Parts: sequence; structure tokens; C-alpha cells
Amino acid sequence: MGIEKLHLEDALEDSPQTRSLLSVFEKDAMTLKKYTTGLHNCCQRIMKAQNELCAATQSLSQHLRDFEIQKFPLESDDSVLSSTLKQFSSYLDDVSSIQQVLSAQFSETMMYPLSRFLQADLEEVTTLCEMYQIASNEHDSAMNRYMRLPKKKESERQKSEYNEELYLMRKKFHQTSLHYYSSLNALQYKRKCSLLEPVMGYLHAQRAFFQMGQDAVGKKEIEDFLNNISTSVQGVQQELQTETKKTVELIDSLEQQSAHLYHAEPMVDMPYIPPNTTLTQKAGYLYVRRGKHFHVPGPIGKQLIATKWERCFFFTVGGNLMSQARDEVISTNTKKLAGSLVLDLNEPGVLAEPHESDDRRFVFQIVSPKNKRNVVLQAENEREKDEWICTLNNIVRESGYVKGKGGGPQAKPKERTSSSSSMSKPGSGSVSPDQASISRRINPFDQSANEVLDTLDSAIDNSTFVESFVVRFLGSMEVTTDRGEKLVHETMRQIMAARAIHNVFKMTESRLVVSSEAMRLIDPATNTLRTTFALADISFWAAHPENTRLFGFITRTKPPGATNSTFSCHVFECNISAEEICQAIGTATKLAFQALMQRKLPPGVGKEKKAMEKIQQVKTREKNILLQNIQQLEDAPEDEEDSLHNLPLSPDGKYLVLTAADESEDGMESGDLSQPMEKLTVESMQQPISDSFDTEDVEPESEA
Repeated sequence: MGIEKLHLEDALEDSPQTRSLLSVFEKDAMTLKKYTTGLHNCCQRIMKAQNELCAATQSLSQHLRDFEIQKFPLESDDSVLSSTLKQFSSYLDDVSSIQQVLSAQFSETMMYPLSRFLQADLEEVTTLCEMYQIASNEHDSAMNRYMRLPKKKESERQKSEYNEELYLMRKKFHQTSLHYYSSLNALQYKRKCSLLEPVMGYLHAQRAFFQMGQDAVGKKEIEDFLNNISTSVQGVQQELQTETKKTVELIDSLEQQSAHLYHAEPMVDMPYIPPNTTLTQKAGYLYVRRGKHFHVPGPIGKQLIATKWERCFFFTVGGNLMSQARDEVISTNTKKLAGSLVLDLNEPGVLAEPHESDDRRFVFQIVSPKNKRNVVLQAENEREKDEWICTLNNIVRESGYVKGKGGGPQAKPKERTSSSSSMSKPGSGSVSPDQASISRRINPFDQSANEVLDTLDSAIDNSTFVESFVVRFLGSMEVTTDRGEKLVHETMRQIMAARAIHNVFKMTESRLVVSSEAMRLIDPATNTLRTTFALADISFWAAHPENTRLFGFITRTKPPGATNSTFSCHVFECNISAEEICQAIGTATKLAFQALMQRKLPPGVGKEKKAMEKIQQVKTREKNILLQNIQQLEDAPEDEEDSLHNLPLSPDGKYLVLTAADESEDGMESGDLSQPMEKLTVESMQQPISDSFDTEDVEPESEA
């Protein structure tokens, strides 16, 4: 079947049949334009979807790659999942690059021909249609004016003008009609090309895309990778099913075992469970009574006390009763919850007993006569109350205090003074020498008072450096590293904030003895040793930059059988400048390090140096004695000066010859000082230097 056309020969005649056929072509062109616009919109959606797919694939690849930089608390750094997702991201990058090529091909082979057909051909037909209507109207107007001319000869000039106008309008109409008819005829051919070319380009682009995708993704390497991942995922799913089954069984078991715990107070029909009176550690929620004072204004000021009960988590650790709020924030640096100190159970006279208060049940109190403080607590039921009372009293008995007996000797600790000046900068820290490690806990007050100060004196007497300070313990926290001034300052801030939040104002006072052997904390009330920090375990110390009364130090602990050491930071408050204590710690560690290096020197080197030092000390002492004797001598009388000239002298005139009696008397008075120094020097230098070198065995050399 041939293509319908408009006959160009009929354009000038513009017959009704031609007009009717032209209207059919115009309607067809408008329908074609509408359909082509819809097709363009569909292709535009495909193009946008392809671009969005490229961007989404790139975003997915980047998101998979960002997994390794995420800080998951439960995910290890060398996780297999991280490496697997990274491998997936590399494959997705290849797919994204192929998708970008497909998007470019869509733009060239699908969108460009369709956009050109709409903008060039269909818009041209629309424009020519408007021009054809204008030319037709102008031709009709010119024809009407020409036909209205009268028969008078006087209108010849007007006839000529109208005739010329009709000529121009008819020529314009004819030319416009020819272009319009030809465009409509050409549109019948262009519709097939313009509608088929975009679809053909789409399919060609898809074929090329799948071919490139097969080459990029269909590799044996990727196939093996996907098979391995699929096997691994199936294994994880099986483990999940097994774990889910176990979890369901465990949940059922826990629900059955915990049925009696759902009631705060056991029901009458439930079996009786007696309290465990042998516990030494316990933790759980209790209600604590807190009081607040209010001032009533008026001529006579009054103080009203309002009580408030708060629910907190209490636990015992190292002889201390600690509390912790349920919503206490976890530290971002240490990832640990420090808790706050409620009461030191090692203090003498501490006693837990039932208490009646505020018309509440299951209330008990902890009495501390030393601090004149009572902590009132409330348990859920009678059994919990009895267990808490027994546990606290058991801890008190383990600390060595028994009601009705003294807590230990009351001798005051000896005051020590520094034997050498500080050699380290204040606020600085260094690694101490490797000495014997003494076991300790994170809380310096965890240990019971089982060592008296008399045992400590013998160790201090052997030290070359000793200083004593009065300090107050503020708190301890486990830290991640063994050094860092910022770490110590941050620990101080967290401990002070925790004490302020929980209204903990009580501080345990101790005497800190810093020596070249170790650091010791002594209870000033009982003169007992609380704990000992070996210098080898102290890795860093620093003072607070603003509050000069705060200082802290970091200790390391390596439990038996453990591969890694743990680090704890202890914070104290002192009455003097914290810089002085830091200087004392620096001096002690330096002296201990020097002593350690001295012990590691070869045997001969150390002994000779020690001998020379003792010889020099003896020389200095004798020189001082001689100077004192010379100053005490009086001027001899004139009658004695003559007798001095008659005294017998040695042949060389350098020495005075004494009798046996004089020698014995002089020997009793001045000892070895009157003997010839030359002989003493030779004898002393000929004697071997032994390990038991002493000042009495050295005969010092003196000048003639």
C-alpha cells in the first residue's frame, strides 16, 4: 500500500476537496505529535532511571566500603565481613562503570533521534500550519477588497493597487501551501524512521550492556567468590536456626526458673527459700533514702528536712559499698562505669542492722560511728534484706574488725623527711625500673589492715629517699593506656563529676609514703598499711593543671596467666601543692633506677667506685676533725716556746721524735691520725677491695 500524499498541484486552487484532505493530514500530524511526546516521556523515564541506577550503584559501593571505618562496639577490626563487603564494593564499581556506558548509549541512540524528530520535524509542521492559516486569511481579505471595486473609471488607480495586493497575497499563500503540503507529505516517511530508531537504539545499547556485563561479571573468579559467600551465608543461617532454637529453650527455662522472682514478696503458696548468710559479695537494686534541707523564711529561721527515696544499683567490691545509677552514662574513652563510693566497710565500727523508718518495710541501715553517718536502704523483701545485712557484716568481719574489740594499735606513723632533692620535673611521668611487683587492686582501700607500721619501718630505713604526705582518696578508674597527661586529667574530671552527681563528699584520708623502694598508703588512725604500689608498676603521674591540690598516677597490673596488662588511674587530693608529690615520685623512681643500674654493672666496676667514694668520705671527715682541732689550739706561752726548740727531731727535720710513753699517750688521744701518712697510704692502697668494705678498714691518705 502506497503512502498518501497531498497533491502540490492543487495547492493554488485550494478546492474544498483539497482542504478536506489537508484537514486529515493535519489531524494525523497532531496525533503523531501527541504520541511522539508520550514516547519521549517514556524514554526520558528510562534515561532518568538508568542515571539513578548508576548513582545508586555508586552509592551502594561507597556505603559497603565505609563499613570498615565504622566503629561497631561488637565488631573486631579484622572482621571477615569487612573484607567481604570491600570485595563486593570492587565488583559493584565495575558494574557501575558499565551502567554509565549504557546511560551514555541511551542518550545518543535513543534520546537524541526522538528529541530531534520532536523539535525539528513536528515543530516545523506546527509552525507551517500557523503560517498557512495566516496566509489563507490574508489572501481572502485581499480577494474581498479586490472584488468590491466599482465599475467607475475614476478608480483605475485603486484597481491597480488592489490587483497588486492580491497578487502578492496569492503568491505568498501558494508558496506557504507548497511548503506546508511538502512537510506533511515528508512527515509520513519520517514517522517510520523517527519512531523505530529510538527503540532500535535502546535494544542495541542493551545488547552491548549485557555483553560487557557478561565479560565483567561472568568471570570464574567472581563465580567462585559468590559460591563461597553463598556457602558461608548458608552456614550462618544454620547457626542462626540452631541458636534460635537454643534461645527459645533458654527463654522457657529462664521463665520457669524466674517465676518466683516476679513477685517482690513471695506468695504464701510458694516454697520458702532461706536467705544465704555466707555471702561476701552481692549486687542488686535497692532504694536509698536521701535527705534535703529547706530553709523556712521568717523571724526565726527554721530548717526542714525532706526525705526522698531513690532506686540505685548497689554492689560490693574490695571492701567498699558502691552505687551506680541505671542511666549512668558510659565514658567514651574508657568504656567503663566507675560507680560512686557509698561507704568504706573497712572502717572500724561499721555495722548493718534492721531499721524502722518512714513506715516502710524491709528497711535496714549501715552505721559508721567513725564518720557519724547512717546509710538507710530498702530491699524488695525480707529475704533480700537479710542477705544484704549478712553480706555487709561478713565483709566487715573479713576486714579484721569485730564489734566490741579495737581495730589495731594507735601509734602515730613516723614522720619522714626527704634525704635528697627532687630530680624530675613536676607533673611529668616516666617508666620506673623493673622491680619486684607487689599485688594490688584498683581501689587502694580494698585491702584489709593486716600490716602494722613497725614492719614498714625496716623497709623505709633501707631506702635512700623517703617523703611523707597526707592525701585523700577520690576514686580510681580503669583506663586504656599506661601513660598520657590528658588521660589523667580526663580521669580526674570524670571522677569529680561522678562524685558531684551522686553527692559523694566523703574522702578517706591516708598517709602517702614515697620512698626509693615503693609507694605506700598508711591508715593514719590505725597506723596500718592499706596498700603498696611497687615503683615498677607506676607508669605515669601528673598534677591537675588548674586545681593544684589534685594529682593522679597510673599503675599497671598483669594477672597471672594473662597476656595483656590492665591499667588503672588513681586520683588523690592533698593539702600541699600536688607538684611537690609529683617531684617526690620522680625523685624516687630516678634513685631506684640508678640503684638498679648500679646492681647491673660488672662486679669490679661497682666495688672500686664504692671504695673510692668511702675513701673520699673518710678524707673529708678527717680534714674536718683536723680543722676543728687547729681552731681549738691556744697560743703557747713564751717559756714553752724555748722548750719546743729543744725537742728532738728526725734527721731530715720534718718529724718529731717521741718516746714510748709519748707515743702511747698520743695514740690514745688521736688514734691513727699521728702515724706517718706515707706508710698508711701504702698499706691502704695495697689492701684488696672486697665486698665487705667498711670505713674502719680504710687508713686515709693525708698531706705531709
